[in-house]
Amino acid sequence: MKDTGEYILAWTTTPWTLPANVGLAVNPDLDYVRVRQDGEVYIVAAALADKVIKGEYETLGSVKGRELVGLNYEPPFSYVPLDNAHRVVDADFVSDTSGTGIVHIAPAHGEDDYRVCREHGLPMLMVVNNAGRYIDAVTDLAGRFVKDCDVDIVKMLSERGLLYYKERHEHSYPFCWRCKTPLLYYATESWFIKTTAVKDQLIANNKTIKWYPEHLRDGRFGKFLEDLVDWNISRNRYWGTPLNVWTCESCGKEKSPHSIAELRSLAVGSVPDDLELHKPYVDAVKLKCTCGGEMERTPEVIDVWFDSGSMPFAQYHHPFENQEKWEQQYPADFICEGIDQTRGWFFSLLAVSTLYNGKPSYKSVISTGHVLDENGQKMSKSKGNVIDPWEIINEFGTDPFRWALLADSAPWNSKRFSKGIVAEAKSKVVDTLVNTHAFYALYATIDGYVPSEHKKLRSGNKLDRWILSRLNSLVAVVRRGLDDNDFLNPAKEIEQFIDELSNWYVRRSRDRFWGSGLSEDKINAYQTLGEVLLTLSKVIAPYVPFVAEDIYGNVGGEGSVHLADYPQADESAIDLQLERDMATARNMVELARNIRNEANIKTRQPLSELLVSLSGEFDFAGYEDIIKDEINVKTITLAGDDSGFVNFNLKLNLKVAGKKYGKNVGPIQAALKGLAADEAQNVVEKGEFVFVSPEGETLVITLDELLVEKEAKSGFASASGGGLTVALNTEITPELEQEGWVREVVRAVQDTRKKLDLPIEQRIDLVLDVDPELEAALQAFDNVLRENVLVNEVMFGKTDDMEQVQAGEKLIGLAIVRGA
Repeated sequence: MKDTGEYILAWTTTPWTLPANVGLAVNPDLDYVRVRQDGEVYIVAAALADKVIKGEYETLGSVKGRELVGLNYEPPFSYVPLDNAHRVVDADFVSDTSGTGIVHIAPAHGEDDYRVCREHGLPMLMVVNNAGRYIDAVTDLAGRFVKDCDVDIVKMLSERGLLYYKERHEHSYPFCWRCKTPLLYYATESWFIKTTAVKDQLIANNKTIKWYPEHLRDGRFGKFLEDLVDWNISRNRYWGTPLNVWTCESCGKEKSPHSIAELRSLAVGSVPDDLELHKPYVDAVKLKCTCGGEMERTPEVIDVWFDSGSMPFAQYHHPFENQEKWEQQYPADFICEGIDQTRGWFFSLLAVSTLYNGKPSYKSVISTGHVLDENGQKMSKSKGNVIDPWEIINEFGTDPFRWALLADSAPWNSKRFSKGIVAEAKSKVVDTLVNTHAFYALYATIDGYVPSEHKKLRSGNKLDRWILSRLNSLVAVVRRGLDDNDFLNPAKEIEQFIDELSNWYVRRSRDRFWGSGLSEDKINAYQTLGEVLLTLSKVIAPYVPFVAEDIYGNVGGEGSVHLADYPQADESAIDLQLERDMATARNMVELARNIRNEANIKTRQPLSELLVSLSGEFDFAGYEDIIKDEINVKTITLAGDDSGFVNFNLKLNLKVAGKKYGKNVGPIQAALKGLAADEAQNVVEKGEFVFVSPEGETLVITLDELLVEKEAKSGFASASGGGLTVALNTEITPELEQEGWVREVVRAVQDTRKKLDLPIEQRIDLVLDVDPELEAALQAFDNVLRENVLVNEVMFGKTDDMEQVQAGEKLIGLAIVRGA
């Protein structure tokens, strides 16, 4: 220190910036101490003294940081003489969590440093040139790359007795992401747009924009606008849009021409008609200054983000022409880019437009998250976890790739991406849709069905009415979603509809397509499926454009699906009660299938009875045949409740009532466990369990304090869900077992037909080599075989070309002879 000879201990992790030191910063509210060690007095943050001072020391006194402000000191290097420099100033960012609590300030090499120096009138000192090397004034290190001088500077300080202590310190530092070399942060002279002058207008315009996700508007983006600084618009590069500012060497006046016409009018001499507005050509144009001197263009180019923000106007050369076209497309309905563009393109578009005409250039913005690998890591070539999109496209196709990106999660969430996601999209959505279309095309070709040759019929078939209702409900939901820039939820609805179309409507309608001739019912089926595919191709066009185009053209669409109007829902075709009833029927089927899976009973094995208990209204009679066929049961019985086929196991709900019953919890649990089946059922029906404690206290335990578990009675298996409880009678009689064997034979025959690639309409003669038990079953249930296989004659015996196939648990001989 200049006045006292004491030392103030400052610290830095970048020694190369010390030749540019102009000040020291302390926190005005922190405590600092003066300590004596080996005859020298040092000033350091009180909280850090024990850590910083090596060895024993004596504390002489303490002061607040504000008491140190204004003190002058001798700088570690004095290569460039400065006025009003090398003094202690206050700064709120200084802390006593690391270092010494006193920070070395070099305004040319840090944003905080620069701000502090401007606040306190400290001068700027720049001793590094544009090549990152010390200037000639730094005589000891002139011409050297600054990062190479860190060790030398530490040695120089040590030799001059100015180094108290050194240590290795690991901290973050910026590196070039391409070549991995260290980056330098230092001040340069730049041109700025005073965006702070329109800060309030920018904030007001942002309030009118619809953000997805919504929290970005007032959060990440809004806070960025609140902390807005002026826009550094110039860049020191060769290529780019030249900064259109000319300066006069004589008087220093600046001029920015508003147009090429104004540039020509101010130019010294003539300007070529085909003037190229890029460097170096535009630099040849000199302008006349009002002082009589000549103005030359400043050498910088414009920040490319300004170019991006100018797009809405520049693309139409506005305001010089195309006014009508510009008005039709301004402002944009929405823009979409990655989350990292919050302070990039999203801002530049808003800023340039606000500066230009006071308005925002877009109505809404979708901010997308990043695509990560399947482990949630950022994809990087160096990590080896990059997935080449062309490999995905070549293996799975473009449409599954698009679907995986659009329908996997909300666009603003980061996506864990893998081939598995695309494979699933292909299997569950794209292939299912393609197969449904192929089914329609195949049978239409076989029947010679031409849509234009048949008058449009109004189908009375329940499945037809249901799928058309579901189609129009889907259209309404998807339109609402897309109108609100939501494509995730519509995608989920589309995926569900495609599953319903393929695995319910088409599968339940196959018999209608298999019938001979073009009956009215078959025409209804063709017209319904054709209408669904045509409309669905339009609905899915933004998601899977290639499949949509293929289906649209093949089922009668004119031109391209991408030039067709997006479909509107036909409200008259929507029957919500029908949709609810069909959903209930499908739920029954799904629950029954789950029971079969858990009981390891194949669907091909008929069962005697399904019992159903449900809450709410349901047109049972209208769906009984469908449910029986799907589940393969002989009868369905409606029960008022599920007490007829389930037993109840009761336990005390400890989360709800554990504290309430305290010491009685154990006895209550034991009493509940000991209830007989009819007693437990009685508790459920009454809604309470009366318990007398060992002390004689009567406790009334309500049903909401109990956990009620259902367990199927002996001979039944049950499942519940969606307000339904269903139970299957799992007892298999000899007759049911025989029919199950025959259905296994049906499956074996159908598999063999596919293997032989027989036409689906081809009738066959069948030769079977089976044991007497299975032969008896086939004769008893001959109708089941003939209803499911296009067969003329069934014979029992052996042939030379007979194939051995598995039919359930039985190995049989099977030969197919093509019939007429």
